[in-house]
Amino acid sequence: MIRVQKACEFLQTDRIVPMRNPKVEEEVAQILEKVASRGDEALLDLTQIFDGVRPELKVREEEIDRAYHSCDPLFLKSLEMAAENIRQFHRKQLYAGFEIKKEGILLGQRVLPLRRVGIYVPGGTASYPSTVLMNAIPAVLAGVEELVMVSPPDEKGRIPKEILAAAKVTGIKEIYRCGGAQVVGALAFGTDTIRAVDKIVGPGNIYVATAKKQVFGIVDIDMIAGPSEILVLADESANPAFVAADLLSQAEHDVLARSILICFSEEFSKSVVQEIQKQLPLLEREPIARKALQDRGAILLAKTLEEAILLCNELAPEHLELALENPEDVLPMIKNAGSVFLGHYTPEALGDYWAGPNHTLPTMGTARFASPLSVEDFVKRSSYMKYSKEALADAAEHIERLAGHEGLGAHARSIDIRREK
Repeated sequence: MIRVQKACEFLQTDRIVPMRNPKVEEEVAQILEKVASRGDEALLDLTQIFDGVRPELKVREEEIDRAYHSCDPLFLKSLEMAAENIRQFHRKQLYAGFEIKKEGILLGQRVLPLRRVGIYVPGGTASYPSTVLMNAIPAVLAGVEELVMVSPPDEKGRIPKEILAAAKVTGIKEIYRCGGAQVVGALAFGTDTIRAVDKIVGPGNIYVATAKKQVFGIVDIDMIAGPSEILVLADESANPAFVAADLLSQAEHDVLARSILICFSEEFSKSVVQEIQKQLPLLEREPIARKALQDRGAILLAKTLEEAILLCNELAPEHLELALENPEDVLPMIKNAGSVFLGHYTPEALGDYWAGPNHTLPTMGTARFASPLSVEDFVKRSSYMKYSKEALADAAEHIERLAGHEGLGAHARSIDIRREK
């Protein structure tokens, strides 16, 4: 069901590498070309092909209100409370520009919100209102002027009411029933119905991720996200039932999801395997979780804590659980992880829905250099400067010398001409 091997062997032979699929890349390029040339007509034709429906693209505001009020009040209460937790955390990420003043010199940096951002919310085998909260709330806090949400319709042309309710909670009013690579193209290029955006955020399948990659440069994107992954580092103080449940919580996402356990004894690993076998049949998405564990799951036996930490940092997981007796002592040694969960009562699902830190995280080892989605992803920086005539004269000789060494005479002349006047 799930392979067990030595940690050192895994490190040598089984590195996580970004997935590339030339066939998908070609298909996505063709889809994007159709949207670029035919706009709404291509959007509707492709939605008919992929989702089996030709919907009205725009969701009316009264539909959003109706969906919100038709939801379970207890669900809405939980949604509102989760939203406030996320706001509270992300408010701490706000930052301002600065100025430097010297005699005759003014230097500064402004922090400006993006004007228009598109949020992709997946559909298909599950509904993700939490994705709406995690992507929209930091954008709103950053001051983004226009938020547009897109999501694939079901076979009746509808978006789940829970997703629309989450949109209302976050203040999103512009919503379109469309998904896949085709709507990524619409957001990037613009159509008669969907105006182009400055940035596209939100997770999706391999077609959506590939489309985001291909339109990057025309618009900005948050990241190129791969399948979800969890790495649990557990010592003997951990409860095997807890560990098994957390591995399964990621495995149920997708058959390509990756669930890995690092522990220190065969006895503990066997206990976790027994718990997985016990819990798997209880899952509604059991076939998905079972295949994910068979194909991409692993239990790794480490000789020492140092070896385990080395492997954690090499794998740079999206989610890292430190199911240890003293997780705070280990945290400073963790250099590469999207989000870290400390102790036996901090499961990854807590971060997915409730705690406040963003659940849009770097995958496929990109936590070596990438960060979770934040308020900073929805702003840009712009610098400014002002020199007096006297301050420019003081700097002129140095600027002209540097320009001369680069062979850019017009640059030097633009300085020198001001000395002559």
